[in-house]
Amino acid sequence: MKKDIEIPEVTNVYVAVVQEYNEIYKTNDWNAYIINDKEEALEMVLVVSRGYTQDKETSTMRHKLEHLPPKSYAKIELMQDDVLTLNNEFKVTFFQDNRLFDKTYLFRKNTINERALQPIPLMEVKGVLVR
Repeated sequence: MKKDIEIPEVTNVYVAVVQEYNEIYKTNDWNAYIINDKEEALEMVLVVSRGYTQDKETSTMRHKLEHLPPKSYAKIELMQDDVLTLNNEFKVTFFQDNRLFDKTYLFRKNTINERALQPIPLMEVKGVLVR
């Protein structure tokens, strides 16, 4: 029954949004990353992202990583300036040790900005982090 289903807690996996200089277009772009700060690899990482408010919604984006090594990170997507004014949700699902993990990370509207920058684990840059 439902009471018998164990849902493991996700720890040491984060989503961060980092502002980076784009050499090609000579712009400062916001990019979303998934960070694996665990000692074990993550397998079959699925990320479903969307931006929304009460009256606006973006398309749903889906991303897949076959393998994310321990103590590493990977770029998920470019975030256009228009979506920073929306709530940005990242649903992350992955396997670790043959167990399924799932967590939703939410950046509330207007929280991705230069005033909110903080050190990001493993990346040695500043950005906005959701644990």
